Parts: sequence; C-alpha cells; structure tokens
Amino acid sequence: MKFKTDQTYDKLRGGYYTPKPIASFLTKWALGNDAASLLEPSCGDGVFLEAAMESERPPKVIHGVELDRAEASLSQAVLGRKSKNRAVWAMDYFEFALEQDSRRRYDAVTGNPPYIRYQFLDPKMQDQAKVIYESHGLPFTKHMNAWVPFVIDGIDRLTPGGRLGMIIPSELLNVIHSGALRKFLLTECSRVLVIDPMLLMFDDALQGTVLLLAERKETNETGGCKLSIRYESDNSFLDSDPEAMFRESTFSARLAATDKWMNSLLTPKEEAAYQRALALEHVHSFSDIAEVEVGIVTGANAFFLVSDAVVEEFDLGDFAFPMFGRSSHSPGVIYSAETQSRNAAGGLPVNFLRFGSTPFQELPKGAQRYVRSGEDSELNLRYKCRIRTPWYNVPSVWTTPLSLLKRSHEFPRLILNELEAFTTDTAYRVRSKGSHVNLATCFVNSLTALSAEIEGRGYGGGVLELVPSEIRRLAVPLVPSTKAQLTILDEEMRAGKSADRCLERQDARILSSAGLSDDDIATLQRARKRLKARRLRENVRSDHEPKQPAIQP
Repeated sequence: MKFKTDQTYDKLRGGYYTPKPIASFLTKWALGNDAASLLEPSCGDGVFLEAAMESERPPKVIHGVELDRAEASLSQAVLGRKSKNRAVWAMDYFEFALEQDSRRRYDAVTGNPPYIRYQFLDPKMQDQAKVIYESHGLPFTKHMNAWVPFVIDGIDRLTPGGRLGMIIPSELLNVIHSGALRKFLLTECSRVLVIDPMLLMFDDALQGTVLLLAERKETNETGGCKLSIRYESDNSFLDSDPEAMFRESTFSARLAATDKWMNSLLTPKEEAAYQRALALEHVHSFSDIAEVEVGIVTGANAFFLVSDAVVEEFDLGDFAFPMFGRSSHSPGVIYSAETQSRNAAGGLPVNFLRFGSTPFQELPKGAQRYVRSGEDSELNLRYKCRIRTPWYNVPSVWTTPLSLLKRSHEFPRLILNELEAFTTDTAYRVRSKGSHVNLATCFVNSLTALSAEIEGRGYGGGVLELVPSEIRRLAVPLVPSTKAQLTILDEEMRAGKSADRCLERQDARILSSAGLSDDDIATLQRARKRLKARRLRENVRSDHEPKQPAIQP
C-alpha cells in the first residue's frame, strides 16, 4: 500500500512534463482537420500550447486549464496576454468541467493528463471524478486514476469529427478499471489509434505510456468504431507525419465493450492461431477446470513471516508453520520439504507464525516478547490488525494443493504444494477440479503464457501481474500428464534452463497433443515472445514493425 504522505508534490498533482517532440506530434495530428479551436485541460508549462501556436495555421481559439498557478502563468505567457481566445485558467480541471460555463465544444483536445491514483485525490476531487463518470452513464470505481475522467470529458467536448491527442498510461489497454473508458471511446469515436512505443516516454514514471489518437463520430454517424494499435520499437515515428501514420494504419471494427485491447497487439495471423487454439476441445478456461482464491492477508508480513533464526530467538516453534510467497522461494513448479530446507538454510522467511486466538496472558514468554515487539512497532494499529481480536489472530489460514504467484517475470506457473505450506496474498490458493499434477504440468505452455500476457497487466520493471478475474480467463490446454513429467519440468527450471526452451519442450507435447498444428504453435510462440518483450521493453521485432534506429526524444 502506498500512502499519500509518502508522495512528492509532483507525484500528487500527476506532473510529468511532456517532451516537445511528443507534444508536436499529437498537436499536429489533432489540428489536422482544420481545427479552429483547441483545449489543453492540463497544460503544465505549456508545451502543447506552444506546439499549437507554432503550427502552420494556429487555431483561432486556444484555451488551457492548469491547477498549479505558477505553471498556469507560464502557459499563459506562451499564448500572450490573456484574452477571450487565448486564455489559461488556473484551476482544477474537474471544477472547470463541472461548474464553469463549460459545455463549450472544441475541434481539438490535446495534452498529458495527470496520473494520480484515486486515494491521492482530495475528497472534493474524488467526488467530482465520480460525477464525471456518472454524467456519462459510466460505472465508477475507486481503482480509477485521474487521467481517465480527463479523457472522458475531453472526448465529450469534441465537436463532431473533432480529434483528441493525448499521452496516457498503457493501462488503457489492459487494466480492468479502464474498461469503462474503452467502451466510451468505442461508443463515441469513429476511429481510435493507439501508438504503443517500446521506449519509456518518461524516465520518472515507471509505467509505460501510449499515444491516444481518437476521432469523434460525425453527427448522425451510426457505424461502429474502428481500432488500431501500432507497436513502435523506437521513437523515430515522432519524426513522421502523424496524419499519414493515422491514414495508413490498419483499423478493425470493434464492438463497444469493456474488453481489454491487448489482443489487438496480435498480428492477423497470430490472432487467427490464437482463436483456433481457444476453440479446441482440450483447451479450457481456467475457471472451468480450477478455483482460485487470494492467499492469507496478514496485515504485517514482516512480522508473521520469519526465518528460523527468529523462531529460535523467541522460542516460537509451536507457532511456526512452513510457508513460501515469492518466486525465489520456489524456482521450479514443486514446493517440497527439500525446497523448504534449502530456503531455511539461506535465511529466508520460511515460517508463518500462527498464534490463533490464544489470549496474550496464555502465550509462552518468548511469544509474549515477540508480540510486544510488534506492538512497539505499532503493528497492532494497522487497519488489518486492529480490526482483529487479538490483533495477531490472522483469519482465513488454510492451504491448497496448488499455488499461483501473483506476479511473475517470464510467465506465470502453478506450483504443486507438496508440503502444504501456507502462502500470503503474494500468491493465490488454487484447487484443480481434476488432477492437481496434471494441471500444474499443463499450465506451462506458450498458449497459456500468451493468454496471461493478454489478460494480465505489466507494471514497473516489466512485472506481469494477474488478479483472480484475469486468472479465471486464462486458456489452459489439458492433456494426460504424469508426476514424472512435472518433476522433469521442475528440475529444468531449477537448473536455470531458459524460459523459451522450457516452453518449447512443453509445447511439443502439450500443444501438439491438444490438436495445434506446428505452424500455429510456432505462431503462438512468436506472439508470446513479442508481447513479453513489449512488457519488458525489449527490442523484439515483429514482421510489420519499423526497423529504424532508436531516437529518444
């Protein structure tokens, strides 16, 4: 959990300054329909306004909004003396959107909206964001980020045929809480182009960003929206003509739904192979073959997960039970007594402390000393702890035959929990509706790994994260497998065999047995590698990607 008090001023206001080449590219495109008016809802130091002023035919009306008064002054200076047609308002954009004589339409909207989590917004702004959602008939969630209502209101302000060009987080493509925005864009726009660059646009923002180019429907236009997503292996595209790029992009009709857009990153050949795989008799949705639930929520992992040394120091043997919770704790696909012993020898926190509801006075002296140490650190005042009686009585403590780590690097894997070790909320508890060994063995393959890239989401550093609703949608081929085959896979992974080699060997048996052709298997393998490379920001080209040298703006 990140707390508001730990954040910098720029972080709290979502301040990331846009490189001029990006602002120029987006603004040139947004003004490409002979726009007579432009709005920049979060103008910062005025780089987008400057791009508009420097365009061949600056629009007659250029307006901006900026929360920070000093930045608003800089932006106004870009436009010159304040006038009816050249104005920057120093105010919160949500307030501008809801309270100003504000339903003025613009031919173009550009900008880099602030990236601020809901919990970091002040209560008034939280309420205003909710009103913006509800006024457009969109379901509101407290997982939202401030940039989303900026895009929603920006699209709503466009004149028929108007254009919005913004740089926004890549979570537009694959995060559940962005689903309402995805549906809104597909409902209101005729064409949407998302440019997905491999290189990070902002050094201080760990998450990736995309360029959103959206064209609103004309009056009485009844057709659906067409979507195109372009993966760019470098930033040299910023030197090209955005109008030509938009015109030459391959757009596909897309139903107005909240579905993720990650499969739009697949080439037509990859998408066809993926759909053929999903239709096979032996390929199942995870929800049809297994159940998944969150792990144990302690509220203070550092207190409840300890090494053997801590158990010995406080004489906690009666309360210590085996546990694991990180990929480094289980490098293979089997968690055994041998693995537990190896982790213990390395000083890892391999013990889960389960004190239960035993009153403090009845705890042994060592346990009392340890509980007091937690109270000295005010762990008992943490929310998850203070709502329990006693605070160290962790609820929902049970194990399952399988575990799935919440985050992964190369691909997610199920771990056969032979030792019946506990797992915290860094892992999910999984039960197969059939054979646990069979599911754990078959889970490692390129089809399932590709579906994880499509259904999951990437975070800073290239981490792939899956939540239960995403896990339930994973595609898993099930063919007869043995414990010996799982053991071989476990040994290969522990020995450091490359992820690609492990997957290829698994594919040769599992995907072939499930009915995939060699060509489809090879196609899915390439797609998985490319989407993984995108997440890790590695340079792996597809057949249609540009081949120019990288240029960092």
